[in-house]
Amino acid sequence: MSSESSAVTDEHPPGPDGLPIVGNQVAFLRHPYEFMTETAREYGDIAYWEDPTGPVYQLNHPDYIEQVLVQNNQHYVKGDRFQNVLGPATGNGILNSEGAVWRRNRHLIQPAFRPDRIEEYASMMTEFTEEKLETWDEGETRPFHEDMMEVTLKIVARALFGVDIDDDVETVGSALDEFMLATESLSHMMLPPQVPTPSRRRIQRARESLDAVVYRMIEERRANPTDRDVISKLLEVTDEDGTKLSDEQIRDEVVTLLLAGHETTALSLTFTAYLLATNPAAEERLVDELDDVLGGETPTMADLDDLTYTEQVVEESMRLYPPVPGIVREPAKPDIIGGYEIEPGATVRMHQWVVHRDPRWYDDPLAFRPARWTDDLKQSLPKLAYFPFAAGPRRCIGDRFAMLEARLLLATIYQDYHLELVPGTELDLMATITARPKDEIPMTVRER
Repeated sequence: MSSESSAVTDEHPPGPDGLPIVGNQVAFLRHPYEFMTETAREYGDIAYWEDPTGPVYQLNHPDYIEQVLVQNNQHYVKGDRFQNVLGPATGNGILNSEGAVWRRNRHLIQPAFRPDRIEEYASMMTEFTEEKLETWDEGETRPFHEDMMEVTLKIVARALFGVDIDDDVETVGSALDEFMLATESLSHMMLPPQVPTPSRRRIQRARESLDAVVYRMIEERRANPTDRDVISKLLEVTDEDGTKLSDEQIRDEVVTLLLAGHETTALSLTFTAYLLATNPAAEERLVDELDDVLGGETPTMADLDDLTYTEQVVEESMRLYPPVPGIVREPAKPDIIGGYEIEPGATVRMHQWVVHRDPRWYDDPLAFRPARWTDDLKQSLPKLAYFPFAAGPRRCIGDRFAMLEARLLLATIYQDYHLELVPGTELDLMATITARPKDEIPMTVRER
């Protein structure tokens, strides 16, 4: 299935026709999950259409996605579409930056995610979770996603920046929420960045609220630097000419890590709780494992090797509901994929949502079956039939952090509580950068 396996053609791949002027952009933004799924089903491993922003290629085969993200990654950039959506909040942080700036800052941030450092975060993760559980009352209905967003935000602030943001959780959480919700707007996605739409004014207000907290964090670390936290490391660094990073550059990295470091794990836990609530046999098996391995004790890093099914539950949840449902790239130079030339300036879309649910790779792909995640399955899959954290040099820097956090929080919660989905609750997802529930996922908590 490599690009060399077929001759190059001058034709475009098949794909949906779309409407005059707007192409398929409105259809995609209104019903993204249905659109990407139907496009893959109808047009195969590579599909093409044209939007007002230019040509779009949707890649639906793991080999093609591997070519873009891994083999030829140096030929691709995040692109204008990605920058226009995320840039207003994260600036030029490591999610957005390219080239030398990206390499330098990723190198500076990487030590915070070394295995030895991640191990230090384990007790912090369970501590914040237990603190939240102490506020739960038997039989009450909790806004579960909101609770997970709060816990994971506290964890990332303490782990990566060495600060407690208890007094600012609501401000930071609301600002990040406001940004994510505003990006769902059709006008935000379709109109040029300079047009002052209502959604962009909301984003600006959210940025101002967020910046007040983040710049205060930077000043705190400047006055009291440590040899462990990310902000202190960024304050130390100088460019080749001796120039230090500006506070704005540091701010961009802090906001990026705050957003990426709590958003995806909170979503993963929310989806996992939903899936367990609708699959009681899986929950029963999970709780049996927690009882056998932990015996009522708080989970630790040392327990994780024995929590096999717990890890399978997280893996299967991220297969069915990947927190980041799609990735975009733009070729900086021509590439050939599946016998088609992909021209510079085109948008290349690769959707975990589509590939993770492809029956070619997964039996009964819409079923929640954690036990499918055996070593045999992992060895049989194409490399990028499962890529919740992307792949290649731009793979999520915090993937190990996120997996540790998801397993420890899941074990801590389900050892003490059974979560019942409020009757009538539907999981409907928004079209933001991440796969967010449109409405809160209310859970009634029952003590075990």
